[in-house]
Amino acid sequence: MLEIQNIFKTYNDKLLLRGISFSISQGETICLLGASGSGKSTLLRMIAGLEFPESGHILFNQVDLAQTPPHVRDFGLVFQDYGLFPHLNIFDNVAFGLKMRNVSTEKINACVTEMLELVNLQGFEKRKVTDLSGGEQQRVALARALAPQPRLLMFDEPLGALDKSLKEDLLDQLRAILHETQIPAIYVTHDQDEAFAIADRILLLHDGEIIRDGTPVEVWKNPNSVYAARMLGMGNVIEGEVKRINASRKGRRMNVKTDVGIFDVESKHHYDKGEKVSLLLKQSGEVEIKLKVEDVLFNRNQFQVKLRGGLVIHLKDAPEVGQIIRVKVQVECLT
Repeated sequence: MLEIQNIFKTYNDKLLLRGISFSISQGETICLLGASGSGKSTLLRMIAGLEFPESGHILFNQVDLAQTPPHVRDFGLVFQDYGLFPHLNIFDNVAFGLKMRNVSTEKINACVTEMLELVNLQGFEKRKVTDLSGGEQQRVALARALAPQPRLLMFDEPLGALDKSLKEDLLDQLRAILHETQIPAIYVTHDQDEAFAIADRILLLHDGEIIRDGTPVEVWKNPNSVYAARMLGMGNVIEGEVKRINASRKGRRMNVKTDVGIFDVESKHHYDKGEKVSLLLKQSGEVEIKLKVEDVLFNRNQFQVKLRGGLVIHLKDAPEVGQIIRVKVQVECLT
């Protein structure tokens, strides 16, 4: 299927993408997750053939796409702004790509009917797209992208303009449709909730490189880097100093002093005594710390509690400001 090999790209004389490589299998949905300006959309545009890498290769079924025009690549794209034709009704919007391929009227009618049923818009054929809600317009855009049976689907921040409840509904529908059609897909977003809801595999893009590649469970359990842990909101990242090192079978155990306590942690990475390290503290674990409550904020069905040292935890019941509370945490060493 799709293979991205060692892609480099500069933008405004700055290296935007440095040696990007990954592959995607049949029926797999991968998510390119990263902050704005990380190069996600640029990478997508290169796969689509709208921009070109300075070096590296983009292959599909082992064929280099460098000389293949965008319209011949047979890839479908869905954007945040929908890209629908306002002068055409829903039927004609969905049928547009098929008509460009000179598909017979009979096949177009059958395909459009099937696509609108797939996105739950049957009976909407004659409506104007301008009369639809944002969520409905995005479903029309998806039906139009699916109609020509593309070899690959690409989504560039497709739900960015929608509110939270619409996003959640569409994510569920989209995941089901992708699994049903078995079309490989690349989904670009800066929203980690979207990424974890839609992806079979997450590629975390930072500073022009993929710093984490794994299933949602793998990425959540082992973020590996400080950036990944902070971006994904996985817990509290604190700084500490190595005070003592003890060898063990699994790796090196370190005694690390921080502003919120001294922790004994396992590390797969090599640190020397006196070096600074970053630790991830996840709420709920076996290590108990005692800290003073500095602020309490109600957040949906729980309370967000700020503790001494800048730590933030979530509790069902609100403690008093100034109270000393005990919290159990799981401590991990980051790179």
